[in-house]
Amino acid sequence: MIRKKVLMNGVLAATMFIFGASVHSAEMKIGYVDSQRILSTYPPAVDAQKELEGESAKWGQELQKMNQEFKRLQEQLDQQSLLLSEEKKRERAQELQNLAMKIQQYQNEKWGEQGEFFNRREELLKPVFDQINIAIKKVGDDDDYDYIFDAVAGNILHAKEKYDLTDRILDELEKISSSASSKSGG
Repeated sequence: MIRKKVLMNGVLAATMFIFGASVHSAEMKIGYVDSQRILSTYPPAVDAQKELEGESAKWGQELQKMNQEFKRLQEQLDQQSLLLSEEKKRERAQELQNLAMKIQQYQNEKWGEQGEFFNRREELLKPVFDQINIAIKKVGDDDDYDYIFDAVAGNILHAKEKYDLTDRILDELEKISSSASSKSGG
């Protein structure tokens, strides 16, 4: 039993030595990008965000109208409560409840987990993310990076600025966009 343990420890130590030696002999090249800055400066991403915000604002206006109608009906019921029969009060209360449910349903349809906002965001930003990923892959391959991290999603707490590839990615995206527009435009 002891012999088995010593043998396993030896194998483990040899493996760690071999792995450690291979890591030290080949320097890894690591970079990172600031995805927030790319999304806030890359024109197709900015355009997609603006379009999404415009659609969301329209939905917000519609929701505001519905809420105002609910408030108006609620105030009307409160003001006329003493004058209405019990049956009329129940009818108006039911109208309010139906409108409240309609408002909730509208919110879920537009901004819910699988609502129109989510679907529209996917539709508008997927091509943008595809282009960004192509640019990151190209920079990674061209400049022989082993790893490229996202400073925002990757929770990088500190990194030297010389490893920031964001400008390089933005340049590559500009080349991709120029190439695509020159192919489609003439």
